[in-house]
Amino acid sequence: MSQALVVDDDRTVLEMVRRSLEKVNVDVITAGTAEEAMEAIREKTPEVVLLDIMLPSVSGLDVFREIHQLDRRLPVVFITSSSESNLAIEAMQLGAFDYLAKPLDLPKLNQLVQKAIETRRLMNIPVALPVGNTRSSKGDQFVGRSPQMLEVFKSIGRVAAENVNVLIRGESGTGKELVARAIYQHSPRSKDSFMAVNCAALTETLLESELFGYEKGAFTGADRQRIGKFEQCNGGTIFLDEVGDMSQLTQGKVLRLLQEQRFERVGGNKTIETDVRIIAATNRNLEEMVKAGSFREDLFYRLNGMTISLPPLRERGDDIALLVEHYLNEACYEMGRTETEGVSSEALELMIQYPWPGNVRELQSVVRQSLLKSTSPIIVPSFLPDELSRRFNTQAVSLESHSDISGDDDLPLADLRLFVDQRLAEQSTDLYSETLEAMERYLLTRVLNETGGNQTRAAEILGITRGKIRDRIAQFGISLEKTVSIEDDSA
Repeated sequence: MSQALVVDDDRTVLEMVRRSLEKVNVDVITAGTAEEAMEAIREKTPEVVLLDIMLPSVSGLDVFREIHQLDRRLPVVFITSSSESNLAIEAMQLGAFDYLAKPLDLPKLNQLVQKAIETRRLMNIPVALPVGNTRSSKGDQFVGRSPQMLEVFKSIGRVAAENVNVLIRGESGTGKELVARAIYQHSPRSKDSFMAVNCAALTETLLESELFGYEKGAFTGADRQRIGKFEQCNGGTIFLDEVGDMSQLTQGKVLRLLQEQRFERVGGNKTIETDVRIIAATNRNLEEMVKAGSFREDLFYRLNGMTISLPPLRERGDDIALLVEHYLNEACYEMGRTETEGVSSEALELMIQYPWPGNVRELQSVVRQSLLKSTSPIIVPSFLPDELSRRFNTQAVSLESHSDISGDDDLPLADLRLFVDQRLAEQSTDLYSETLEAMERYLLTRVLNETGGNQTRAAEILGITRGKIRDRIAQFGISLEKTVSIEDDSA
C-alpha cells in the first residue's frame, strides 16, 4: 500500500486527511513537527508529503528545503490557510508538486495524492537528460485563497523563471499589472529593469516613439534623440498593458522585435539589438480580433507563450472579505485612523453581494471612501458609497430563518457523558481528539443556528476568525439552509 506523510500541528486535520485517503487505499503517516516529519521520511520513505506551511516555530518552506536536500524526487504538496500569494508562488518556485488551501477539498486532495504517487513512481525511472533547476526569490503579494486565485498563484510560480512571453487576460481592475510585477519579481530578470506601457493611453505615433524611441529630426519637434522602452529595458521585462489597442503598424514592429530581438528607432536606420521579456495584458477578446483582422495572428501566438486568466472579483467568493480587511488595514495605516475597529456584518454582506463591475480597483476605492465617511469606529452600511448603501435601504440583508429549530436535542452531542460512554464502550484509542471534534461540531452548529447562518456574526460570538468558521463548516459538512445541520457521514 502507498504511504503519504501528513505534517500538520492540527490533530483534526490529520485525522480528516487520514480518513479521506483510506478511501483510495493510501496509508497515512502523521507528524506534528518538522523533526517528526524528517524522521518519518528517513524511516518510512513515503511516496508523497502533505506539508502545512505554518508549523510551530518553523516555516514549512524551510522544511521543504530540508526535504529536497534529502530526496529531491519526493513530491511535496503544501496545505495552508494563509491568504498571502507569495507563499504559493515561492512554494511552486521551490519545486512543490502542488498547493492546496484550507478548508481542504477532500476529493481533490485524494486525486492529487494519487497523481503525486504515480509521479513519484515515474521519477524513479532514469531520464535521458537530467536538468538542474534552482529557483528562489521574493516578490509581490496578492490577497486571496479562492480556487481561481490559487491557480493564478501557481501559474506565476511555474512560468516566472522561464524565459517565455506571458499573456495576462481579465477584466479591467482585476490586477493584471500586479500579476506582471509578480512574474518579474520572481524571475531571473528581477535585478534588471521593469517598465510598463499602457498601449490604450497613447496615440499610434506616441506609442511607437515610446516603445522604440526616435532619432533627432525624425519628425517635427524631435529636437533630440530619445531612447525607447525596449532599449531602456535591455535585459529586463516590459509590460504592455491593453495590447489589444495597439495599431497594425506598431503590431508589425513588435512582432519583428519578438522574432529577432532587433529594431530601429523611429527615423533611424541603425539596427539595435536588445534582450527583453514581454508580458502583455488585455481585457479584449484577441481571438475575435484576429478573426476580424484587427489583430495580427502571428503576433497573438508570439505573445501567448503562456496565458494567465484573472477571475473577476464577483467570482472570487470569500476573497472579498479578505480584500476588505486588507484594504481597510492599509487605508487605516495611511490615514492614521487608529480608532477604526472594522466593518459591520451588514456592510460586509452588502459588499459580498455587490457585483463589482470595477473589480478589485473599485473595491479598494469603496473601502477608502467608506473610511473617509465614517463617524464611528465601525463601518456600517450608511458609510458605504451610494451605489452600495442604496441596496441596504431598499432591501434588508436576508438572513436564513431558524424559527423551526426544535432545540438542542436535534444537534449532535446533546449529552457529552453519553458520547464519552459510547466511545469508551467501543474501546476508542483516540478519545481526546474525537471528543474535541464532537464538541466543536456541537458548538459551531449551535452558534450558527443562533445567528441564522451568519458566519461573520458567529465568528464574533466565538471569538475566532471567519476563515476558521469556513474551515470547520467544510470539515464538518455543515449545511447552511433554513436550519444549520450536519451531513450524515454514515450515508
